[in-house]
Amino acid sequence: MSLSVLIFFAMIFVLVFLLRTLRVGALVAFLVAGMISGPYVLDLFQLNSTWTFLGDLGILFLWFNIGLEINIKRLWHMRRTIFGFGATQVLMVAIMLFPILFGITTWSVIGAITISLLFAMSSTSEDLQLLTDRNQLNTTMGHQTFSILLFQDLLSIPLLAMLPVFAGRSFNLGATLIDVTVTSVTLILGVVVIGRFVLNPVLKRVAKLKSKEAFLLAIMLNIALWAVLVNLMGLPTGLGAFLAGMLMSETIYSHQVRAEIDPYALLFLSLFFISLGMGLNLEVLARNWYWVIGGMVGLVFIKFFALFMVSRVRGVPIYDARLIALILSQGGEFALLMFQTMKTSGISAVPAADQEILTAIIILSMMSTPFLLSLHDKIFRSKTIFTRARSRQLNAGSSAIKPEVIICGFGRVGQIIAFVLGRRKIPYVALDLDVGAVMVGRERGYNVFYGDSTNPAVLREFGLGTRHVRAVVVALDNAGNARNAVLTVKGIAPKMKIFARARNLLESRALVKEGVAEAWPETVESSLMLAHGVLEKLGVDDEIISHTLQEMRDENYSELDNAITDKNK
Repeated sequence: MSLSVLIFFAMIFVLVFLLRTLRVGALVAFLVAGMISGPYVLDLFQLNSTWTFLGDLGILFLWFNIGLEINIKRLWHMRRTIFGFGATQVLMVAIMLFPILFGITTWSVIGAITISLLFAMSSTSEDLQLLTDRNQLNTTMGHQTFSILLFQDLLSIPLLAMLPVFAGRSFNLGATLIDVTVTSVTLILGVVVIGRFVLNPVLKRVAKLKSKEAFLLAIMLNIALWAVLVNLMGLPTGLGAFLAGMLMSETIYSHQVRAEIDPYALLFLSLFFISLGMGLNLEVLARNWYWVIGGMVGLVFIKFFALFMVSRVRGVPIYDARLIALILSQGGEFALLMFQTMKTSGISAVPAADQEILTAIIILSMMSTPFLLSLHDKIFRSKTIFTRARSRQLNAGSSAIKPEVIICGFGRVGQIIAFVLGRRKIPYVALDLDVGAVMVGRERGYNVFYGDSTNPAVLREFGLGTRHVRAVVVALDNAGNARNAVLTVKGIAPKMKIFARARNLLESRALVKEGVAEAWPETVESSLMLAHGVLEKLGVDDEIISHTLQEMRDENYSELDNAITDKNK
């Protein structure tokens, strides 16, 4: 291994460590690493065809991840906040930015409009991480911020569909609006239809193989297929990857898809940001440093002002409005992605040198947000008048899925537990890798999803580790899988109450040693229930029967050790 590779990885580690300590997103660290290792600083690597190819893969994965967040049911559930708050925010920022950009640059009208809309977008990955770190995602403010980010992600469809307009076609507002509207609606309807009638059956067959490799390859093939098809239609490949993500979001496998793809997506996303950093012309940025600094300050100020005003007009309390405006005040990876997509597609909405400056402005604005939030907290914590101002926690009904119980395994035991919880109106979610059981369960009204209970990313998707999940039931029929599920749950939420199904006494005791609160051995319990019936028929008093059976259950069935001669117990 060459010394340059060692220096490169050491530098990335140091940057990620430092920036995450400061609560700045890790993707910014990869971008800075690309700048330092590129031709203008250390010259460790050149931006050759290999790095460009890896960066293009990163672009596809980033678009796929954005599309995976766009779920039609979620959009409908949050439609008022998304299309009211989100649309107003984007429009307000764009209206304030357009006259400034058009006035101080030589860009065309369509170029100024495009950059205004791109600057109106915020960093979804950074903002969600900030809300999670501050434990504010499940507050009224967090819900409103997430709605705005969701609308921004949705806006990426018409913005991507408009890219051919920048490729040299004459601009006609009416025709362009009709083209973009028709294209966007057609693509969304196509996603719903294909996802339901084509992708679901295909993934069902793949899932029946119970092979992680086959499932992962099916996801990859879906991304590549849609990227190629959309490219053949004359649209950017990124739009195809975006549609692939939307398709997956409409299936019952979406949570498992997100868990399987996350490690690979992070890898390719980091490669995209590294290649983006390598491609930045630092000499141009050095000559225009005043535009970069002034642009960053101006962007953050304008977005903060616009967001704060929109929030107040919608009746958001001052404390929440201020936080929403601060959290969303930066530019985002969507704009960086659009610049790169336009560059690789040969589209020049604005001059190449200006794109370099705009990219630097967005990067600096993304780095500024954590520091601005920290400064905000220090200022307002020091004044007692503001100490009572806090974002309200949302009630339990604010999200589509907020289970109090997670059931791992949807066999006979899992189904009965789900039935009992449903009768008592206790929200739950069940997970299973048997796609047949999942499909039948959903047809019968159970809240069951395809998912691996031993995968921590899947369990986190359904809220494990947050306050609203109060218990986990491990109802898997394989002892090894049950133990792995218990260890996974304990790794995420060490104090979580776990109730497990065991086939026999040995399995029950092994699960209890791993931290399970109660593990009921099926063979023993069914025998004790039979004994209860026999004693009751013989006229034995019910209190005596209950006392006798309880003695059997005490100390993890210790009295039965000598009574059971079967080695498997």
